[in-house]
This record gives sequence, structure tokens and C-alpha cells, in this order.
Amino acid sequence: MTAQSSNPGVQLGMPKLPAPDYPAEVRTRLETDAQEIIARYPDSRSALLPLLHLVQSEEGFVSRTGMQFCADILDLTTAEVTAVATFYSMYRRRPSGDYQVGVCTNTLCAVMGGDAIFETLKEHLGVGNNETTDDGAVTLEHIECNAACDFAPVVMVNWEFFDNQTPESAKQLVDDLRAGLTVEPTRGAPLCSFKDTARILAGFPDERPGAVEATGGAGPASLIGLRLAKGEGLPAKVVGPRPGGTDPSASGPAQPPAGPATEEGE
Repeated sequence: MTAQSSNPGVQLGMPKLPAPDYPAEVRTRLETDAQEIIARYPDSRSALLPLLHLVQSEEGFVSRTGMQFCADILDLTTAEVTAVATFYSMYRRRPSGDYQVGVCTNTLCAVMGGDAIFETLKEHLGVGNNETTDDGAVTLEHIECNAACDFAPVVMVNWEFFDNQTPESAKQLVDDLRAGLTVEPTRGAPLCSFKDTARILAGFPDERPGAVEATGGAGPASLIGLRLAKGEGLPAKVVGPRPGGTDPSASGPAQPPAGPATEEGE
């Protein structure tokens, strides 16, 4: 006798059957790649994170089949693999689009326009958070801080940066992605599909001509602190000095605050 639940979203009774295996030719190819990954580590268990990226590059998400593959090849339980795959947000648990469009809605990006961008894209694409457009091109999600606050608000596509976005520029971005047009990140490597990105994250080289050379780092806004440390001058003042304070843009060295007055000779 099988227990029935009054909640249609809860299934009680027989557990799920074991995950189906990959087709033989796919499994053989993945095993070859997996052994190359495992050889990088003194303990095979350490290869789990890149192996999850590897199986994600095959299907576009980490399926039950992918987790079973990782468990088999690393001699782990599926529970151990699932615990890791469900902990990190970069691993997708269901089919998703060719382009993962993430809108930062953390504090600074939000107040600079990230919330408005996210709401605009939800309406424009007709999807909610972590949902994919009908054509399978774009999965939209809100994401946490991507350490690019000096370029807020930031949108990421397959983990490449699109800085200083607006609702209109973000709409144009997703429209171009869906139309198959070439889209250039603000900085970093040229854009590729989510599956290709997952393979690169698994530790395999990006073999596209010029892609590695194009990979950039911080932009001008991130280098202001370094310029100051080198004595190259101050950036433009954003806010005025506090009443009674010293204007840092004024000429001449800053003066320390005066100490208590003392009588001559003391």
C-alpha cells in the first residue's frame, strides 16, 4: 500500500529509479576528459567541482545522470555529489538557456538601477527568476555581488561582464542574444555559449582564436586606488567636503588637526 499526500507537489511511496546512463559514446568521451581532470589532483575527490562543470557542459545543467557519472568515477555516493551540486549556484539543476543572463540585485547595483533592470527584463522576456525563454536562448536570474561595484549596475552573461547597464541597454542585449547577433562583453573574453563556458570552467583551454589574449581584467574605475597609491593624483570629487573639513582637491599638503594650546615654555 502506498501513502498518498494531500499536497499534489509531494510524492510519497516508491523512490526514483536510478538515473539513466549516458549513451555509450558520450560516456566514453566524458570518461576520457574526467581522467584528465582527476590527474590534476592528489586526491580524486578534489576533482568533483570541475567534473560537475564537465557534465554541465554536456547537457547544459547538472542532471541526475551527470551526478551519477561523477559519483561512479570518483567512487562517491550520489548523496555526496548532490550535496555539492546543490550548494553552488553556478551548477544548474534543470535545463536552461544558451545564455545565462544574471542581473546583480545586491545593494549597490540595486540602488544604481539593478532592480529596475531585473523587473524590465522579466516583463520584456516574459519570464520570472530562473526561467527560460520559449526559444531556449535566455535564462534570466538575479544574482548576488559579482565584485564589480564600481561598474554598477552590472549584468553578466555566462559570467562575462556587461557594465554600467540601463534597462534599455539590457533589453537590447537580450534581444541581440536571441537574434544570434555578436555581443561583446565590456571586458574579458568574447562571449560563448553556456555549455562552452562550463567546459572552460572544467579546466579545458579556450581554443577560440584570440580569446585568451582578449581576456581583460579590471577597468579604469577599478584602478583608481592603484593610481592614488602611485601618487598619480585624485579622481574627480564626488561629494563636497564636510563642513569644517579639508577639501582634498585644494592645493598644498593636508594639515593635521591642531593639538591643544600650550603656554610658551611648557
